[in-house]
Amino acid sequence: MTGIEQGMLIGSLMLLLLALRMHIAMAMFVAGSIGYIWVAGPAPLLNYYKNVAYARYSIYDLSVVPLFLLMGQFATHGGLSKALFRAGNTMIGHWRGGMAMAAVGACAGFGAICGSSLATAATMGQVALPELRNHKYSGRLATAALAAGGTLGILIPPSVPLVIYAILTEQNIAKLFMAAFIPGIIAMTGYMVVIAIIARMDPIAAPAGEKCSWAERLAALIDTWPVMLIFAAVIGGIYAGFFTPTEAASIGTLATGYVAWRSGGLGKKAFLACLYGTSQATAMIFLILLGADIMNVFLALTQMPSELAKWVVGLGFSPLLILFVIICIYLFLGCIMDSLSMLLLTIPIFFPIIMGTDYWGMDPESKAIWFGILALMVVEIGLITPPVGMNVFIISSMAKEVPMKETFKGIVPFLASDMLRIALLVFFPSVVLVALRF
Repeated sequence: MTGIEQGMLIGSLMLLLLALRMHIAMAMFVAGSIGYIWVAGPAPLLNYYKNVAYARYSIYDLSVVPLFLLMGQFATHGGLSKALFRAGNTMIGHWRGGMAMAAVGACAGFGAICGSSLATAATMGQVALPELRNHKYSGRLATAALAAGGTLGILIPPSVPLVIYAILTEQNIAKLFMAAFIPGIIAMTGYMVVIAIIARMDPIAAPAGEKCSWAERLAALIDTWPVMLIFAAVIGGIYAGFFTPTEAASIGTLATGYVAWRSGGLGKKAFLACLYGTSQATAMIFLILLGADIMNVFLALTQMPSELAKWVVGLGFSPLLILFVIICIYLFLGCIMDSLSMLLLTIPIFFPIIMGTDYWGMDPESKAIWFGILALMVVEIGLITPPVGMNVFIISSMAKEVPMKETFKGIVPFLASDMLRIALLVFFPSVVLVALRF
Protein backbone atom coordinates (compact mmCIF):
# COMPACT_ATOMS: atom_id res chain seq x y z
CA MET A 1 0.00 0.00 0.00
CA THR A 2 1.39 3.41 -0.95
CA GLY A 3 1.90 6.27 1.48
CA ILE A 4 -0.95 8.20 -0.14
CA GLU A 5 -3.32 5.27 0.35
CA GLN A 6 -2.26 4.83 3.97
CA GLY A 7 -2.72 8.53 4.64
CA MET A 8 -6.15 8.58 3.00
CA LEU A 9 -7.28 5.56 5.03
CA ILE A 10 -6.20 7.02 8.37
CA GLY A 11 -7.63 10.39 7.34
CA SER A 12 -10.96 8.69 6.71
CA LEU A 13 -10.74 7.13 10.18
CA MET A 14 -10.19 10.57 11.67
CA LEU A 15 -13.24 11.95 9.86
CA LEU A 16 -15.28 9.00 11.13
CA LEU A 17 -14.22 9.79 14.70
CA LEU A 18 -15.24 13.42 14.16
CA ALA A 19 -18.62 12.25 12.88
CA LEU A 20 -18.97 10.26 16.11
CA ARG A 21 -18.56 13.56 18.01
CA MET A 22 -15.00 12.99 19.22
CA HIS A 23 -13.06 16.20 19.89
CA ILE A 24 -10.78 17.17 17.00
CA ALA A 25 -7.63 16.92 19.16
CA MET A 26 -8.45 13.39 20.32
CA ALA A 27 -9.57 12.34 16.82
CA MET A 28 -6.19 13.36 15.40
CA PHE A 29 -4.37 11.79 18.37
CA VAL A 30 -6.17 8.43 18.08
CA ALA A 31 -6.07 8.22 14.28
CA GLY A 32 -2.43 9.32 14.16
CA SER A 33 -1.44 6.80 16.83
CA ILE A 34 -3.13 3.94 15.00
CA GLY A 35 -1.42 4.96 11.80
CA TYR A 36 1.97 5.22 13.54
CA ILE A 37 1.59 1.69 14.94
CA TRP A 38 0.57 0.46 11.49
CA VAL A 39 3.68 1.91 9.85
CA ALA A 40 6.38 1.64 12.56
CA GLY A 41 4.99 -0.46 15.44
CA PRO A 42 4.01 0.32 19.06
CA ALA A 43 7.50 0.64 20.58
CA PRO A 44 8.58 3.60 18.38
CA LEU A 45 5.23 5.29 19.11
CA LEU A 46 5.75 5.00 22.88
CA ASN A 47 9.25 6.41 22.45
CA TYR A 48 7.81 9.32 20.43
CA TYR A 49 5.16 9.96 23.11
CA LYS A 50 7.76 10.71 25.78
CA ASN A 51 9.29 13.55 23.78
CA VAL A 52 6.51 15.03 21.66
CA ALA A 53 4.84 17.21 24.32
CA TYR A 54 8.09 18.86 25.43
CA ALA A 55 9.31 19.25 21.86
CA ARG A 56 6.11 21.06 20.88
CA TYR A 57 5.48 23.20 23.96
CA SER A 58 9.08 24.31 24.47
CA ILE A 59 8.99 26.33 21.25
CA TYR A 60 9.52 29.92 22.34
CA ASP A 61 7.28 31.45 19.67
CA LEU A 62 4.25 29.60 21.08
CA SER A 63 4.35 31.81 24.17
CA VAL A 64 2.80 34.55 22.03
CA VAL A 65 -0.48 32.58 21.88
CA PRO A 66 -1.54 32.86 25.56
CA LEU A 67 -0.29 36.46 25.63
CA PHE A 68 -2.50 37.53 22.71
CA LEU A 69 -5.41 35.58 24.19
CA LEU A 70 -4.97 37.34 27.55
CA MET A 71 -4.72 40.65 25.72
CA GLY A 72 -8.08 39.92 24.14
CA GLN A 73 -9.58 38.99 27.51
CA PHE A 74 -8.40 42.28 29.03
CA ALA A 75 -9.78 44.21 26.06
CA THR A 76 -13.15 42.51 26.50
CA HIS A 77 -13.40 43.61 30.13
CA GLY A 78 -11.86 47.04 29.62
CA GLY A 79 -14.73 48.71 27.78
CA LEU A 80 -12.63 49.24 24.66
CA SER A 81 -15.29 47.66 22.45
CA LYS A 82 -17.85 50.21 23.60
CA ALA A 83 -15.53 53.10 22.78
CA LEU A 84 -14.84 51.72 19.31
CA PHE A 85 -18.51 51.22 18.50
CA ARG A 86 -19.45 54.64 19.86
CA ALA A 87 -16.75 56.32 17.75
CA GLY A 88 -17.89 54.58 14.59
CA ASN A 89 -21.53 55.29 15.30
CA THR A 90 -20.97 59.01 15.83
CA MET A 91 -19.14 59.22 12.50
CA ILE A 92 -21.43 57.24 10.19
CA GLY A 93 -24.45 56.23 12.28
CA HIS A 94 -26.64 58.77 10.45
CA TRP A 95 -26.21 56.88 7.17
CA ARG A 96 -28.65 54.17 6.20
CA GLY A 97 -27.03 51.04 7.58
CA GLY A 98 -24.41 53.25 9.25
CA MET A 99 -24.82 51.70 12.68
CA ALA A 100 -24.23 48.20 11.27
CA MET A 101 -21.20 49.56 9.39
CA ALA A 102 -19.95 51.07 12.63
CA ALA A 103 -20.29 47.66 14.28
CA VAL A 104 -18.19 46.08 11.52
CA GLY A 105 -15.57 48.82 11.87
CA ALA A 106 -15.54 48.30 15.64
CA CYS A 107 -15.01 44.57 15.07
CA ALA A 108 -11.95 45.40 12.97
CA GLY A 109 -10.62 47.78 15.62
CA PHE A 110 -11.23 45.27 18.39
CA GLY A 111 -9.60 42.53 16.33
CA ALA A 112 -6.46 44.69 16.21
CA ILE A 113 -5.96 44.09 19.93
CA CYS A 114 -7.68 40.73 20.31
CA GLY A 115 -6.70 38.14 17.68
CA SER A 116 -9.74 35.91 18.21
CA SER A 117 -12.85 35.85 16.03
CA LEU A 118 -15.02 34.22 18.67
CA ALA A 119 -14.05 36.80 21.29
CA THR A 120 -14.63 39.63 18.79
CA ALA A 121 -18.08 38.33 17.86
CA ALA A 122 -19.08 37.75 21.48
CA THR A 123 -17.85 41.13 22.72
CA MET A 124 -19.20 43.24 19.88
CA GLY A 125 -22.48 41.33 19.98
CA GLN A 126 -22.98 42.39 23.58
CA VAL A 127 -22.19 46.01 22.73
CA ALA A 128 -23.80 46.55 19.32
CA LEU A 129 -26.74 44.15 19.22
CA PRO A 130 -28.89 46.06 21.75
CA GLU A 131 -28.27 49.33 19.88
CA LEU A 132 -29.14 47.79 16.52
CA ARG A 133 -32.28 46.31 18.04
CA ASN A 134 -33.30 49.66 19.59
CA HIS A 135 -32.87 51.42 16.24
CA LYS A 136 -35.20 48.94 14.50
CA TYR A 137 -32.61 47.18 12.38
CA SER A 138 -33.88 43.90 10.94
CA GLY A 139 -32.83 40.88 12.96
CA ARG A 140 -31.41 39.21 9.86
CA LEU A 141 -29.09 42.11 8.99
CA ALA A 142 -28.06 42.86 12.58
CA THR A 143 -27.05 39.30 13.45
CA ALA A 144 -25.44 38.58 10.06
CA ALA A 145 -23.37 41.79 10.13
CA LEU A 146 -22.05 41.02 13.62
CA ALA A 147 -21.30 37.38 12.80
CA ALA A 148 -19.44 38.38 9.63
CA GLY A 149 -17.71 41.28 11.36
CA GLY A 150 -16.47 38.90 14.04
CA THR A 151 -14.34 37.09 11.47
CA LEU A 152 -12.19 40.23 11.30
CA GLY A 153 -10.81 39.17 14.68
CA ILE A 154 -8.39 36.78 12.97
CA LEU A 155 -7.98 38.74 9.74
CA ILE A 156 -6.72 41.96 11.34
CA PRO A 157 -3.36 41.27 13.02
CA PRO A 158 -2.43 40.14 15.58
CA SER A 159 -3.91 36.76 14.70
CA VAL A 160 -3.44 33.52 16.63
CA PRO A 161 -3.99 31.27 13.55
CA LEU A 162 -1.30 33.24 11.69
CA VAL A 163 1.13 32.57 14.56
CA ILE A 164 0.38 28.85 14.29
CA TYR A 165 0.83 28.95 10.50
CA ALA A 166 4.17 30.75 10.91
CA ILE A 167 5.39 28.06 13.31
CA LEU A 168 4.21 25.19 11.12
CA THR A 169 5.82 26.60 7.96
CA GLU A 170 8.82 28.31 9.61
CA GLN A 171 7.85 31.77 8.35
CA ASN A 172 8.40 35.20 9.87
CA ILE A 173 5.49 36.16 12.15
CA ALA A 174 6.06 39.90 11.68
CA LYS A 175 5.91 39.63 7.88
CA LEU A 176 2.72 37.58 8.05
CA PHE A 177 1.12 40.18 10.31
CA MET A 178 2.01 42.98 7.93
CA ALA A 179 0.83 41.00 4.91
CA ALA A 180 -2.57 40.41 6.56
CA PHE A 181 -3.24 44.07 7.24
CA ILE A 182 -4.36 45.25 3.77
CA PRO A 183 -6.53 42.15 3.07
CA GLY A 184 -8.11 42.68 6.47
CA ILE A 185 -8.98 46.27 5.60
CA ILE A 186 -10.39 45.08 2.27
CA ALA A 187 -12.53 42.55 4.15
CA MET A 188 -13.90 45.27 6.44
CA THR A 189 -14.62 47.55 3.48
CA GLY A 190 -16.33 44.73 1.60
CA TYR A 191 -18.65 44.02 4.51
CA MET A 192 -19.54 47.71 4.76
CA VAL A 193 -20.34 47.81 1.04
CA VAL A 194 -22.63 44.80 1.49
CA ILE A 195 -24.48 46.60 4.28
CA ALA A 196 -24.79 49.73 2.14
CA ILE A 197 -26.27 47.72 -0.74
CA ILE A 198 -28.75 45.99 1.57
CA ALA A 199 -29.72 49.37 3.05
CA ARG A 200 -30.44 50.74 -0.42
CA MET A 201 -32.46 47.69 -1.44
CA ASP A 202 -34.41 47.47 1.83
CA PRO A 203 -34.36 50.83 3.69
CA ILE A 204 -36.64 49.50 6.45
CA ALA A 205 -34.04 46.86 7.37
CA ALA A 206 -31.34 49.48 7.98
CA PRO A 207 -32.75 52.85 9.08
CA ALA A 208 -30.60 55.94 9.48
CA GLY A 209 -29.76 57.24 12.95
CA GLU A 210 -29.36 60.73 14.32
CA LYS A 211 -26.49 62.87 13.08
CA CYS A 212 -23.95 63.80 15.76
CA SER A 213 -22.12 67.09 16.03
CA TRP A 214 -18.44 67.35 15.24
CA ALA A 215 -17.72 67.95 18.92
CA GLU A 216 -19.39 64.65 19.79
CA ARG A 217 -17.48 62.88 17.03
CA LEU A 218 -14.16 64.29 18.21
CA ALA A 219 -14.87 63.30 21.81
CA ALA A 220 -15.77 59.76 20.74
CA LEU A 221 -12.61 59.46 18.65
CA ILE A 222 -10.46 60.65 21.54
CA ASP A 223 -11.93 57.88 23.69
CA THR A 224 -10.42 55.31 21.32
CA TRP A 225 -6.83 56.47 21.84
CA PRO A 226 -5.88 53.44 23.99
CA VAL A 227 -6.76 51.07 21.13
CA MET A 228 -4.80 53.12 18.59
CA LEU A 229 -1.82 53.41 20.91
CA ILE A 230 -1.75 49.71 21.77
CA PHE A 231 -2.10 48.68 18.13
CA ALA A 232 0.66 51.08 17.06
CA ALA A 233 2.95 49.80 19.83
CA VAL A 234 2.36 46.12 19.10
CA ILE A 235 2.26 45.99 15.28
CA GLY A 236 4.46 49.05 14.71
CA GLY A 237 7.00 47.79 17.24
CA ILE A 238 7.16 44.37 15.58
CA TYR A 239 7.50 45.76 12.06
CA ALA A 240 10.06 48.38 13.03
CA GLY A 241 12.18 45.74 14.73
CA PHE A 242 11.91 47.24 18.21
CA PHE A 243 10.27 44.10 19.63
CA THR A 244 9.99 40.45 18.83
CA PRO A 245 6.38 39.23 18.50
CA THR A 246 6.52 37.77 22.00
CA GLU A 247 7.89 40.97 23.50
CA ALA A 248 5.25 43.02 21.65
CA ALA A 249 2.52 40.68 22.89
CA SER A 250 3.79 41.12 26.47
CA ILE A 251 3.76 44.91 26.16
CA GLY A 252 0.35 44.89 24.53
CA THR A 253 -1.06 42.63 27.25
CA LEU A 254 0.28 44.85 30.04
CA ALA A 255 -1.01 47.99 28.34
CA THR A 256 -4.46 46.50 27.70
CA GLY A 257 -4.64 45.21 31.27
CA TYR A 258 -3.75 48.66 32.59
CA VAL A 259 -6.44 50.32 30.45
CA ALA A 260 -9.00 47.74 31.60
CA TRP A 261 -8.03 48.34 35.24
CA ARG A 262 -8.18 52.13 34.87
CA SER A 263 -11.65 51.87 33.33
CA GLY A 264 -12.89 49.95 36.32
CA GLY A 265 -13.66 46.84 34.31
CA LEU A 266 -10.86 44.71 35.74
CA GLY A 267 -11.66 43.99 39.35
CA LYS A 268 -10.58 40.84 41.15
CA LYS A 269 -13.45 38.76 39.81
CA ALA A 270 -12.96 39.97 36.22
CA PHE A 271 -9.19 39.43 36.46
CA LEU A 272 -9.68 35.83 37.55
CA ALA A 273 -12.22 35.38 34.74
CA CYS A 274 -9.60 36.67 32.24
CA LEU A 275 -7.01 34.21 33.54
CA TYR A 276 -9.49 31.35 33.43
CA GLY A 277 -10.66 32.19 29.91
CA THR A 278 -7.07 32.47 28.67
CA SER A 279 -6.07 29.19 30.33
CA GLN A 280 -9.05 27.39 28.86
CA ALA A 281 -8.45 28.68 25.32
CA THR A 282 -4.69 28.06 25.53
CA ALA A 283 -5.22 24.50 26.77
CA MET A 284 -7.62 23.81 23.91
CA ILE A 285 -5.20 25.18 21.30
CA PHE A 286 -2.20 23.34 22.74
CA LEU A 287 -4.13 20.06 22.94
CA ILE A 288 -5.07 20.42 19.27
CA LEU A 289 -1.40 21.10 18.51
CA LEU A 290 -0.42 17.88 20.27
CA GLY A 291 -3.02 15.87 18.37
CA ALA A 292 -1.87 17.45 15.11
CA ASP A 293 1.75 16.51 15.87
CA ILE A 294 0.79 12.84 16.27
CA MET A 295 -1.17 12.92 13.02
CA ASN A 296 1.52 14.79 11.14
CA VAL A 297 4.36 12.48 12.24
CA PHE A 298 2.35 9.56 10.88
CA LEU A 299 1.95 11.43 7.58
CA ALA A 300 5.69 12.10 7.58
CA LEU A 301 6.40 8.38 8.07
CA THR A 302 4.20 7.51 5.10
CA GLN A 303 5.77 10.37 3.10
CA MET A 304 2.23 11.20 2.00
CA PRO A 305 2.74 15.01 1.77
CA SER A 306 5.78 14.75 -0.52
CA GLU A 307 4.29 11.88 -2.56
CA LEU A 308 1.02 13.75 -2.92
CA ALA A 309 2.84 16.91 -3.97
CA LYS A 310 4.79 15.01 -6.64
CA TRP A 311 1.63 13.25 -7.82
CA VAL A 312 -0.36 16.48 -8.09
CA VAL A 313 2.43 18.29 -9.93
CA GLY A 314 2.87 15.28 -12.21
CA LEU A 315 -0.78 15.42 -13.29
CA GLY A 316 0.04 18.46 -15.36
CA PHE A 317 -2.89 20.49 -14.05
CA SER A 318 -2.59 24.26 -14.15
CA PRO A 319 -1.46 25.89 -10.90
CA LEU A 320 -4.75 27.81 -10.64
CA LEU A 321 -6.77 24.59 -10.92
CA ILE A 322 -4.71 23.04 -8.11
CA LEU A 323 -5.25 26.12 -5.97
CA PHE A 324 -8.97 26.12 -6.78
CA VAL A 325 -9.27 22.49 -5.61
CA ILE A 326 -7.46 23.34 -2.35
CA ILE A 327 -9.78 26.29 -1.76
CA CYS A 328 -12.83 24.08 -2.37
CA ILE A 329 -11.51 21.53 0.14
CA TYR A 330 -11.08 24.31 2.71
CA LEU A 331 -14.62 25.54 2.07
CA PHE A 332 -15.95 22.00 2.57
CA LEU A 333 -13.93 21.41 5.74
CA GLY A 334 -15.10 24.78 7.06
CA CYS A 335 -18.62 23.34 7.26
CA ILE A 336 -17.53 20.73 9.82
CA MET A 337 -14.31 21.98 11.48
CA ASP A 338 -12.96 25.09 13.19
CA SER A 339 -10.32 27.27 11.53
CA LEU A 340 -7.35 26.30 13.73
CA SER A 341 -7.99 22.57 13.33
CA MET A 342 -8.21 22.98 9.56
CA LEU A 343 -4.85 24.73 9.39
CA LEU A 344 -3.11 22.19 11.62
CA LEU A 345 -4.52 19.27 9.66
CA THR A 346 -4.06 20.56 6.11
CA ILE A 347 -0.97 22.77 6.05
CA PRO A 348 1.47 19.81 6.25
CA ILE A 349 -0.30 18.37 3.18
CA PHE A 350 -1.12 21.44 1.10
CA PHE A 351 1.97 23.54 1.82
CA PRO A 352 4.42 21.24 -0.07
CA ILE A 353 2.02 21.19 -3.03
CA ILE A 354 1.86 24.98 -3.16
CA MET A 355 5.61 25.38 -2.71
CA GLY A 356 6.24 22.89 -5.53
CA THR A 357 4.04 24.82 -7.97
CA ASP A 358 4.78 28.11 -9.70
CA TYR A 359 2.39 31.00 -9.01
CA TRP A 360 3.01 34.26 -10.84
CA GLY A 361 6.79 33.74 -10.58
CA MET A 362 6.87 34.39 -6.81
CA ASP A 363 9.93 33.46 -4.77
CA PRO A 364 9.46 30.81 -2.02
CA GLU A 365 9.09 33.27 0.87
CA SER A 366 6.56 35.45 -0.95
CA LYS A 367 4.60 32.38 -2.02
CA ALA A 368 4.53 31.02 1.54
CA ILE A 369 3.27 34.33 2.93
CA TRP A 370 0.70 34.73 0.13
CA PHE A 371 -0.66 31.23 0.65
CA GLY A 372 -0.80 31.76 4.42
CA ILE A 373 -2.98 34.85 4.08
CA LEU A 374 -5.11 33.19 1.42
CA ALA A 375 -5.61 30.09 3.59
CA LEU A 376 -6.53 32.29 6.56
CA MET A 377 -9.10 34.14 4.44
CA VAL A 378 -10.66 30.88 3.29
CA VAL A 379 -10.81 29.15 6.68
CA GLU A 380 -12.44 32.17 8.32
CA ILE A 381 -15.43 31.59 6.05
CA GLY A 382 -16.07 28.45 8.07
CA LEU A 383 -16.94 30.64 11.05
CA ILE A 384 -20.11 31.81 9.31
CA THR A 385 -21.15 28.78 7.26
CA PRO A 386 -23.53 26.02 8.40
CA PRO A 387 -23.57 23.68 10.21
CA VAL A 388 -20.56 24.71 12.35
CA GLY A 389 -20.66 28.50 11.99
CA MET A 390 -19.39 29.32 15.47
CA ASN A 391 -19.80 33.09 15.07
CA VAL A 392 -23.42 32.57 14.04
CA PHE A 393 -24.04 30.38 17.08
CA ILE A 394 -22.56 33.02 19.38
CA ILE A 395 -24.61 35.88 17.94
CA SER A 396 -27.77 33.74 17.82
CA SER A 397 -27.41 32.94 21.51
CA MET A 398 -27.64 36.69 22.19
CA ALA A 399 -30.52 37.30 19.75
CA LYS A 400 -32.88 34.47 20.61
CA GLU A 401 -35.76 36.28 18.91
CA VAL A 402 -34.00 35.88 15.53
CA PRO A 403 -34.15 32.32 14.13
CA MET A 404 -30.72 30.97 13.23
CA LYS A 405 -32.08 30.21 9.76
CA GLU A 406 -32.64 33.95 9.24
CA THR A 407 -29.08 34.74 10.30
CA PHE A 408 -27.64 32.22 7.84
CA LYS A 409 -29.79 33.76 5.09
CA GLY A 410 -28.43 37.17 6.00
CA ILE A 411 -24.87 35.79 5.82
CA VAL A 412 -25.14 34.97 2.10
CA PRO A 413 -24.30 38.51 0.79
CA PHE A 414 -21.31 38.65 3.13
CA LEU A 415 -20.12 35.29 1.79
CA ALA A 416 -20.33 36.75 -1.73
CA SER A 417 -18.02 39.54 -0.56
CA ASP A 418 -15.64 36.92 0.84
CA MET A 419 -15.53 35.08 -2.47
CA LEU A 420 -14.74 38.27 -4.38
CA ARG A 421 -11.95 39.06 -1.94
CA ILE A 422 -10.47 35.56 -2.31
CA ALA A 423 -10.53 35.92 -6.10
CA LEU A 424 -8.74 39.27 -5.74
CA LEU A 425 -5.98 37.71 -3.63
CA VAL A 426 -5.59 34.76 -5.99
CA PHE A 427 -5.16 36.85 -9.15
CA PHE A 428 -3.38 39.83 -7.54
CA PRO A 429 -0.87 38.53 -4.94
CA SER A 430 0.59 42.03 -4.72
CA VAL A 431 -2.38 42.97 -2.53
CA VAL A 432 -0.83 40.70 0.11
CA LEU A 433 2.84 41.38 -0.59
CA VAL A 434 2.78 45.17 -1.07
CA ALA A 435 3.08 45.83 2.68
CA LEU A 436 6.38 43.90 2.77
CA ARG A 437 8.03 46.39 0.43
CA PHE A 438 8.01 49.26 2.90
